[in-house]
Amino acid sequence: MQNKPAIKLEIQMSAFNNYQEVRRLLQSIGTTERGIEIMEDKMMFQVLKICNLDTRAANILKQSMLSQGGELAVSAGTVNLAVPYTDAVLMGTVHQIKNALPRLKEQPWGLKGLAEQMEEYLKGLKYS
Repeated sequence: MQNKPAIKLEIQMSAFNNYQEVRRLLQSIGTTERGIEIMEDKMMFQVLKICNLDTRAANILKQSMLSQGGELAVSAGTVNLAVPYTDAVLMGTVHQIKNALPRLKEQPWGLKGLAEQMEEYLKGLKYS
């Protein structure tokens, strides 16, 4: 049995600040326009700090993000409602956040308004 020579792969790391960069990269490898439309939201990772969030809302938001593959960092007193409010850091792709929004709009404790704010923020990303 003859050993095949190892192929050295070239890996280039990329982080994106806007949709134009995402589109350029995907176009450079020959991705179709429809493929770009499907994938671009999955390539835009966001980190959003949310201040003074009701801890009950924070627990719901954390579960919503986890269910989409995202995350929400909260203060230690959030899970057992030991504090009434928390600052939070939401982490996820635009795709994950968009998928969480419909359920959040149905929730109490300010989540509907927060979901609407996040929706406006995400729309702004597309056109900046």
